[in-house]
Amino acid sequence: MSPAFSVIALAPTTPAHAGTDPTDGPAVPLQRAAALVERAVAETGLDLPAPVHGGRPDDADGTGYAWTRWPLGELEDAPAAAAMLRSVLRPDPVAQAVPGVDLAVVPDALHDGGRLLLIMDVDSTLIQQEVIEMLAAHAGREAEVAAVTDAAMRGELDFAQSLHARVEALAGLPVRVIDEVVALVRLSPGAERLVAALLAGGHHVAAVSGGFTQVLAPLAERLNLTHHRANRLGVRDGVLTGRVEGDVVDRAVKAASLRAWATAGDIAPDHVIAVGDGANDLDMLAAAGLAVAYNAKPALRHAADAQLNLPRLDAVGALAGFPGF
Repeated sequence: MSPAFSVIALAPTTPAHAGTDPTDGPAVPLQRAAALVERAVAETGLDLPAPVHGGRPDDADGTGYAWTRWPLGELEDAPAAAAMLRSVLRPDPVAQAVPGVDLAVVPDALHDGGRLLLIMDVDSTLIQQEVIEMLAAHAGREAEVAAVTDAAMRGELDFAQSLHARVEALAGLPVRVIDEVVALVRLSPGAERLVAALLAGGHHVAAVSGGFTQVLAPLAERLNLTHHRANRLGVRDGVLTGRVEGDVVDRAVKAASLRAWATAGDIAPDHVIAVGDGANDLDMLAAAGLAVAYNAKPALRHAADAQLNLPRLDAVGALAGFPGF
């Protein structure tokens, strides 16, 4: 049996985020996207099925979203057909072909009833902030550390080397600063809803971070995550040592964690959804059945199956075809 795929167009319902005229709402950009989908499907030699519509209204978490899905069904030579569709729908991975709309070709195996694993990066993905920059602000070195973080996320620096350099800037900070930062961390809009829905459905949810377990552990407990992994900041005599204890959680470790947790849960690779935003997530996304770049750096946009360029993490549920999203 050949794999089945769908095309999905997703747009924020708040025009300010969609980049459209305030009188348009999401309907106009989605209509423009439909014309592009029709052309892409025709160029691939496929029949265009009737679309299905859905979405999420604005709520306490912020802007909502609307989506249109075209269930293409089983595709002959599915990898090549999906790649061709993506090349037409997203000719430039860094720019949206239709302003205000994310267009993606997604596998249907994610909603066939099997158990799933959702694995997410943490900083600027599961949460809104970069924790190391928050810590560095207490040391008066936020700008310096932020510049290194950005370069590492773009893939311009070796992640392990950049991490050690940034953590060194934290040496001497009192350990209580970690608790102060934890109190300021904010989940990305829709994150709690997405995690709760998957766990309630019997699926597994994990977070793996190039950040720090002292910050991730309380979040993991709050969200009841199935698995989590991050680096450990060295502490001695009540202050940060400026060192990372143990092996660094780099892109290879993230991918290895994905595979280990999938195996432990008896979850097939095509039932894994990986979400991230920077170059350190490349290997993790490559190992997943659905790779999602969330408000991501160019290096990850080029590699991902799908992109989300709106501030709602629960829109991952719409991409995956979960009921209620």
